[in-house]
Amino acid sequence: MARQSERSAATIDGIVSAARKLFMSRGFDAVSIDDIAIAAGIAKGGVYHHFSSKQSIFEVVLDRVQAELASQLNSRLAANKGPRTPETIAMNTYAYLKAASEPGLRRLILIDGPVVMGLQRWREMDDRHFFEAIHSGLVAIMGPKASRKQIDSAARLVTGAIMEAALATGASENPVAVARVYCATLRSMLYGLQKDS
Repeated sequence: MARQSERSAATIDGIVSAARKLFMSRGFDAVSIDDIAIAAGIAKGGVYHHFSSKQSIFEVVLDRVQAELASQLNSRLAANKGPRTPETIAMNTYAYLKAASEPGLRRLILIDGPVVMGLQRWREMDDRHFFEAIHSGLVAIMGPKASRKQIDSAARLVTGAIMEAALATGASENPVAVARVYCATLRSMLYGLQKDS
């Protein structure tokens, strides 16, 4: 039974890995289940045995990519020995947007992601991976005098601003430059939320 489970997990990983490369290089619309099956080295029926549709594969691919980027963010946060500041939050946001702007990732996360999944589900996935880091940063910069409601509402507003920056970055011909402008504006907004010293 364990071997069957391991084989199944390996097949799923193979499908997801093959699909990821195809989605990043061609885009969602240009990839078929047949393409994924061929790239994964299995029959088309083997793909459908594990996934109900191309969209369900895409969602797993995007979730894994976002988890990898969240892990990189968490590593940066762990390595930061100083206090969380508007500067560090803006710099981490810029690092995320810059990574997400790499050609294949840009197509996957910022262009196809919102369209294939719909904005609501795309935002929910983004929240699952990044909201806590944003929230904890706002706890640090707003200080102990800020109420839970103030911090929660600020976190929602900042998260929305970052998502809008992501969409603008994805739509731009010069995504890194656009990310830089948005993150400078974000930094200014965050200074407005900072606790009085």
